[in-house]
Amino acid sequence: MSDNKPKKNGNLKRFFPLVVIILLMVFIFATGLHKSISIEALQDNKSYLLNMVNNHAVISVLAFMGLYIVTVTLSLPIALPLSLAGGFLFGSWLGTLYVVSSATLGAIIVFIIAKTSLGSTLREKAGGMYKRIEKNMTENAIGYLLFMRLVPIFPFFLVNIVPALFNVPLRIFALTTFFGIIPGSFVFVNLGNQLGGIENPSDLISIQTLLAFALLGFFSLIPTIYKQIKNKGGNNE
Repeated sequence: MSDNKPKKNGNLKRFFPLVVIILLMVFIFATGLHKSISIEALQDNKSYLLNMVNNHAVISVLAFMGLYIVTVTLSLPIALPLSLAGGFLFGSWLGTLYVVSSATLGAIIVFIIAKTSLGSTLREKAGGMYKRIEKNMTENAIGYLLFMRLVPIFPFFLVNIVPALFNVPLRIFALTTFFGIIPGSFVFVNLGNQLGGIENPSDLISIQTLLAFALLGFFSLIPTIYKQIKNKGGNNE
């Protein structure tokens, strides 16, 4: 009995942060709080927000970054209007810095929680197939993660969780997240300067931009593809 109790307490502690995040997500979606932040809301409150930044610069930056971190941590669908707000309120360069830094911190929080709860549980019960995938993932983590960050077809929250399930080192996850999201973040933040002329989010991204991201993602995979081909060739010999 005494041996099982510490193990049970350890499991509760492991899953507690995950449960808190899920409960907060349910509460926000159920109450519709996330809907208060939109492109339309930013357009309607531009003067007020600009005055806040001009009169309370430090507080405005901290509030913006805090909100962005919470948004990423809870996987709220408001990252787009927040990125636009970053460009409109702080300019292209500082806005990109604040957005990228905040998104990376939020992603790290999700990664750590997923790794200590879901990842640990999966590794405890994993079989041979998992070990092979984990080995491939960890050996080629930089190429895979940069590809997933650069190509805008993978949901951001999913890329935060998947590496955690396969025990990717935190340092690699943090660096690939920070540098991998810079191009996309800069595009959206830069568009924030045109906030007054944006009516529909679908107007923000062109086919050319998507192709450019896809090309960047492909180039990030070249070292990984070369390494795997080289290893297969060596094994055949």
